Amino acid sequence: MHFSSSSLNLMRFPREQPCRGQKMTVPMPKRAPQLLFVGILTVTATVICLLLYALLWKAGNLTDLPNLRLGFYSFCLWDEGMGSLQCHQFPELEDLGVSRVGLALARLGVYGALVLTLFVPLPLLLAQCNSNEGEWQLAVGFLAVASTLLASGLGLFLIYTWKWLSLSLLGPGFIALSTAQALLILLLMAITVFPQKAEWTRASLSTSLRA
Repeated sequence: MHFSSSSLNLMRFPREQPCRGQKMTVPMPKRAPQLLFVGILTVTATVICLLLYALLWKAGNLTDLPNLRLGFYSFCLWDEGMGSLQCHQFPELEDLGVSRVGLALARLGVYGALVLTLFVPLPLLLAQCNSNEGEWQLAVGFLAVASTLLASGLGLFLIYTWKWLSLSLLGPGFIALSTAQALLILLLMAITVFPQKAEWTRASLSTSLRA
């Protein structure tokens, strides 16, 4: 029997069959992590601006109407007899059903969230520059605690004041705080899936090998 050279080559080196179950992975663009990091910093700055607007510029007032002003440091109801707003303080607020401890915890929550969010950009920048995962996790911790504090503080305040409020009465301060809360959750999700862990691992391995 005579075999041609091409048939002999096929017998020696069989043609590779493509794997049917193998999935093709699309490589991520080189600038994608940098763009995502810039987006994270931008959203963080937006959250800080929203919190500053609601808690400082608006003085923590969730409702600021001619006949009603309710906020973390102002509690003014319309007085029919006087024909004007009457602002109440403790112990008058306790008679109206507002807890002194509950309002203090609400204030601690929202203003504590502002303070913690102000510390987020620094560890993010240090983690990006130094390829340090520990500093990145510190920023994640700040965001997680800030999100929890803001949600609990806002929720407590609404619980104690809802009998005077409705969705139509809530003003820009409430919208700013609610938007900041949603963006904090979005930030936590983005930071958790940030595609930088492999680079940090390679950087730590190279540092250990040099040592």
